[in-house]
Amino acid sequence: MTTVNELREKRASAWNAAKAFLESRRTDKGTLTAEDDAAYTRMEQDITDLSKEIARLERRDALDAELSRPVSQPLTSKPASASAHDSGAKRGRASDEYREGMLRALRSNFKQVSNVLQEGVDADGGYLVPEEYDSRLIDVLTEENIMRSLGNVITTSGEHKINIAATKPAAAWIEEGGALSFGDATFSQILLDAHKLHVAIKVTEELLYDAAFNLEGYIIDQFGKALANAEEDAFLNGTGRGQPLGLFAETGGGTPALSAASISADHIMQLIYALKRPYRKSARFIMHDKVIAAIRQLKDNNGVYLWQPALTSGEPDKLLGYDVYTSPFCPEGKIAFGDFSYYNIGDRGTRSFSELRELFAGNGMIGYVAKERVDGKLILPEAVQILTITGGKPLKP
Repeated sequence: MTTVNELREKRASAWNAAKAFLESRRTDKGTLTAEDDAAYTRMEQDITDLSKEIARLERRDALDAELSRPVSQPLTSKPASASAHDSGAKRGRASDEYREGMLRALRSNFKQVSNVLQEGVDADGGYLVPEEYDSRLIDVLTEENIMRSLGNVITTSGEHKINIAATKPAAAWIEEGGALSFGDATFSQILLDAHKLHVAIKVTEELLYDAAFNLEGYIIDQFGKALANAEEDAFLNGTGRGQPLGLFAETGGGTPALSAASISADHIMQLIYALKRPYRKSARFIMHDKVIAAIRQLKDNNGVYLWQPALTSGEPDKLLGYDVYTSPFCPEGKIAFGDFSYYNIGDRGTRSFSELRELFAGNGMIGYVAKERVDGKLILPEAVQILTITGGKPLKP
């Protein structure tokens, strides 16, 4: 029985013979005679027939492989076809050419700028970050920034308006034949704008020219951590003026639930039940490490600690059954409890890199700037309740 490999060898031999025939039979004008043209056409047809037969045998072998599997494993894919073409090549700023062009430009002080980078020219004169870089930067932000993992992240191209139901119609009892009463449902809007956040670093020329130095990883790691810290601080404490509006903002932040001179188990209970029941289904705590140091000493009436350490590494600890997240940017005298998915984070566009060569030329260094535009707001203040600890002394249970 003829095998696929044998047919492939025959096709290769036929193709080499056809090429040799074509080169040897050309006339002085560079063309073929009618007889030679007919002979070459037959050779091409033989090669085409061999290709069809190879494809047929490959489909046969693929089907045999599928049918030879145990009956308990059903067919889940179609037989392979030689004509199937995998068009999974990355395009645009996701392409390997763009990524390599960006690295080459960074290492050469943007003296070697390939045409492929024109696909990502920013309006400010820089180059947009390749999509792989942007994705990994998002990973760093999500890992370092608890609010990006807890909040609702939206990618916007302009001002993003969120509609909020201010009032809802209420049902009323009426007597037989009585007049109907109508209530008006009103709506309000919250606007997600875009505030510019940037981070700049300086790299020495020695490091830049050293091929062994992982410039790509260094820049992404440093930029990602710096942006994440600035974002988390703003998402928690931002004033809304030139920056996002934070959860703990006096106006527009979470709802003040209660205040106490020191923290106790009763206060934790009151904070939990100050939050409406629908929000408690997905509620979590956010607090400072110093607050946790005090809470971990709290016990119930049976002497059992309220704190429940996580059983699996990487999982959040629990307090009265609810996940606890910590942030160094959380105010030491406040605890937030609620459904933080109602905190909306709006990313405007994509992040970009720019080079600052002349500014630090005298020091033998080159600067790089990453910038983004982002906003954040709590769209329903009642979804997050705030406990304020007013005592000036260290927290004690």
